[in-house]
Amino acid sequence: MIIQDINAAAKNYQRIVCLVPSLSNLLYDLGLNEQLLAVTKFCIHPKSLTQQKHVIGGTKNLNLAKIASLKPDLIIANKEENVKEQIEKLAKDFPVLLTDINSFDEAIDAIVNIGILTEASSAADALTHEIKFSFSKLQPITPIRAAYLIWKDPFMTVGSDTFIHDMMQKCGLINAFGDHLRYPEIQLEELSHENIKVILLSSEPYPFKKHHLEWINHKFPDKLILLADGEMFSWYGSKMLHMPEYFETLHAQIRNYVL
Repeated sequence: MIIQDINAAAKNYQRIVCLVPSLSNLLYDLGLNEQLLAVTKFCIHPKSLTQQKHVIGGTKNLNLAKIASLKPDLIIANKEENVKEQIEKLAKDFPVLLTDINSFDEAIDAIVNIGILTEASSAADALTHEIKFSFSKLQPITPIRAAYLIWKDPFMTVGSDTFIHDMMQKCGLINAFGDHLRYPEIQLEELSHENIKVILLSSEPYPFKKHHLEWINHKFPDKLILLADGEMFSWYGSKMLHMPEYFETLHAQIRNYVL
């Protein structure tokens, strides 16, 4: 069953399986560690989580038999991060909260809804208040046109209907590929456009490293090339509390470049 009515489904769940790394982190921070039964191998925050919990595969290749054997009373999934067919199979036997998060506001709503669903509303409300306050203190910069790369061979970036795009806007960056949707493939030469001032190389899902930065910087010496912490642009949930501080560090580098 895919949960439709959050309030009607709310109860004290005791056997939660979370298939989304950022939301496993959220559940832990909402005080639901004891109820969290199983996570994916990518649920790396806090660091001890995969040692403490059952690990049920990756986000795209779940071990459905193992999940079933754990008899969860709640599964938390995400439309983008998990595979539709796998979620549909799980939903035949277990209640599934299927999140769909593509913006700051949707992320805030998801935190609130998960708090209601798991009877952790006080912690969820406190967290969302802190997140909003933290973002309200973020000092604005003159908007600058940027490209955010998430993959190599082929090169891929982000479109306007993604959470990363919304975080770029919060950071004061104009998404150079904001006229696209989802995660379009691009040719490296497209980054040569004179209006693109900054190129961000994300640490995930493709782990861009210093040698990638140096290689791209050689090709585009007129651009500011930065390695970006992918979690700070894509991990909706409690990680959002730390995003503004991280964005400020990027602002400092951008200001130095502009000046």
